[in-house]
Amino acid sequence: DSITEGKLIEWTVAVGDYVEVDEVVARIETDKITVDVNMPESGTITKLLAEAEDNVDVGQDFFTFEAGPAPEGGAKKAAAPQEDKPAEAPKAEAKKEEPKKQAPAAAPKAAAPKAAEPKAAAPTPASFDSRQETRETMSTMRQRIAQRLKDSQNTAAMLTTFNEIDMTNIMALRNKYKDEFLQKHGIKLGFMGAFLKASTSALEHQPMVNAFIEGNEIVHRNYVDISVAVASPKGLVVPVVRNCNQMSMAGIEKEIGRLADLARNNKLAIEDMIGGTFTVSNGGVFGSLMGTPIINPPQSAILGMHGTKMRPVVTESGAIEARPMMYVALTYDHRLIDGREAVTYLRRVKDVIEDPSRLLLEL
Repeated sequence: DSITEGKLIEWTVAVGDYVEVDEVVARIETDKITVDVNMPESGTITKLLAEAEDNVDVGQDFFTFEAGPAPEGGAKKAAAPQEDKPAEAPKAEAKKEEPKKQAPAAAPKAAAPKAAEPKAAAPTPASFDSRQETRETMSTMRQRIAQRLKDSQNTAAMLTTFNEIDMTNIMALRNKYKDEFLQKHGIKLGFMGAFLKASTSALEHQPMVNAFIEGNEIVHRNYVDISVAVASPKGLVVPVVRNCNQMSMAGIEKEIGRLADLARNNKLAIEDMIGGTFTVSNGGVFGSLMGTPIINPPQSAILGMHGTKMRPVVTESGAIEARPMMYVALTYDHRLIDGREAVTYLRRVKDVIEDPSRLLLEL
């Protein structure tokens, strides 16, 4: 789960630039996040030891500098982006407009009424000519995700079990207290906090789901660190909410909010991404009805939440009612976790969400 290398995606300075302490010198893309490399102290860049797109190792030196005050009339690194901008494609696009100006200059449009039908047929072959394929290098993050997910499929004996949850009571609880919760805690009351709290309770009841295999040993944990998928400018990232077993629902909601803010601003640190004993993924925010999530190794299980839909439900009295229902899926490593433990875990999550008072009464 540790990070050992990354790709140098860009330099923001050039040799001879004077850079103030803590200013960004370069950006490195790891398999988890994009990291800014800051100037350790003010000085002038003397040598760049790596080029953009090079792979760099953790702890590797890839530039040198001479510490000291700014030289008189010294170039600032702001000059570099100014040179890049004229080199980019917008001016090339301006040149492409010239043929467009010649097109209306050719007078055939005056004769268009006579040849209107033949000209209407012309775009058809042109559309075939416009078909093309483009290629791009996979980012370090995407390559690592692809590798890890394939390794997960090749290593774990993955199996998925499903259940459905009646969201009526948890939705009523949220609607009743959301304004008061926001006023007191400064964070919106969502459903992720409830699901993380329910997952934590279920993991404590079924600790094998929180364990993992290392070699020929089973590693048990007495803590619960839940990885939560959140959106970022670079795509989905999975920061970790640590010590969920020691946190209140309000504390969990605050931590999710803090991590989500960091993700949106591309400021997640590597430390925010490392670790995690279990993962909760909410595909419902994208409209997912049902799915089978893939385990994030070395974890042994992942809970998938899905969209809440109104569906007919037969109540205990035999009546048919429309209820807000959510499908949930637990994918688990069958080498470690038996079906009984997986089903019991998922049933515990269902019971807590459908009747949140169970947590209050410790039932």
